[in-house]
Amino acid sequence: MTLIDLTTPVRLNSRLDPLPVAIIGAGPIGLAAAAHLIERGLDFVIYESGNTIASSVRSWGHIRLFSPWKHLIDPAARRLLEASGWTQPRYQSTAPSGAELVGQYLAPLAALEQIRSRIHTGVTVTAVTREGMDRTRSMGRASTPFVLRISEAGGAISEVTARAVIDASGTYLTANSLGSNGLDPLGFDDVAGHVTSALPDVLGAERNRFAGRHITVVGAGHSAANTLINLATLIQTEPATTVTWVIRNRSAERVFTSDDDELPRRALLGSKVTKLIDFGVVRVIDGFEITALRPHGDQVQITGLRVGNTEHITSDVIVNATGFRPDLGILREIRLDLDDIVEAPAKLAPLIDPTVHSCGTVEPHGFAELQQPEPNFFIAGMKSYGRAPTFLLATGYEQVRSIVAYLAGDLVSAGTVELVLPATGVCSTTASPGCC
Repeated sequence: MTLIDLTTPVRLNSRLDPLPVAIIGAGPIGLAAAAHLIERGLDFVIYESGNTIASSVRSWGHIRLFSPWKHLIDPAARRLLEASGWTQPRYQSTAPSGAELVGQYLAPLAALEQIRSRIHTGVTVTAVTREGMDRTRSMGRASTPFVLRISEAGGAISEVTARAVIDASGTYLTANSLGSNGLDPLGFDDVAGHVTSALPDVLGAERNRFAGRHITVVGAGHSAANTLINLATLIQTEPATTVTWVIRNRSAERVFTSDDDELPRRALLGSKVTKLIDFGVVRVIDGFEITALRPHGDQVQITGLRVGNTEHITSDVIVNATGFRPDLGILREIRLDLDDIVEAPAKLAPLIDPTVHSCGTVEPHGFAELQQPEPNFFIAGMKSYGRAPTFLLATGYEQVRSIVAYLAGDLVSAGTVELVLPATGVCSTTASPGCC
């Protein structure tokens, strides 16, 4: 940590004093930030694009998390909830589903009056800037309010001001492309109806779309593994269903983690997928780089390059489980220092780059790694990881604790970053240098 990192936050003036901290996103990290702001006595407003809090989590509510309850509840949020009479889930070593996380923790937290009264759902932040200043103007920038342009569900567009901004909007709504070159494959628009986002509810609400069809799952991560396992369960009652797993690399290393992974559910995914492949339930096509899609009767033809040759796959449904990327378009007028590979904050990127940290380890980090050239603007949570995978909620909770301490002027607390998680997930403060 350098002297620049420990620079005291910009002192408020008459223009900024009355303004709240703006939080973008009412998911687990945005709500945790709110809890810490309440404890610090700082006003805030939360803008959530979904019609309900934690709308992205709700969309994959049928999926069970890797982390158990003991790693999923932010400490400040727990203190606020317990003061209201809330009781934490009984089995702390059990990993809940997304729906259980919302129902037993996030919904009660958002319902607290101190938070509920400050949440605006159905409101999308379409741009962030400074009042009367684009990114090229510097004079007085730090003491000028932020302006957030917001769009409401009914179509109304307006602007609101803030003293600081915490962007915890996540990445779930901005998936990586199916194309290996980062672009949508040629012809994508013509077959978009055949493509579904990651983690579809194949055993529930979307069952009819998948039953008895040929499904192609694209992607080499845990989202793909979860979908493959659920499709295998579907096959037990819908035997006409067939599954092809397409990965662009030679192997799906992130899925096949070590058996000593201290997050057992994550390790279990790999072993289950291995059995599905061995038993012929899932057909794997590796080294396949998708280049084009086109209609093929009622199906879609997937064209790709494999070992230098052009190959085709015909499928009814394509599941895009290629991972996620941050939506940086709304931050065009904000001064950012992002890594040019993973699009994470430049100081954080070396800690999370999947080409370096294959096991998903990352050192504890806080405001110092997340602060941007734009004073009092922070990207937190899953969005702070850019295109890198393996984000865990406990990591985001410590991020916002540190950020809020910094905004409150408590540099000692902000700089004392602590995080204890399974060594094979996120390195603890006592992990050895060789934890990767």
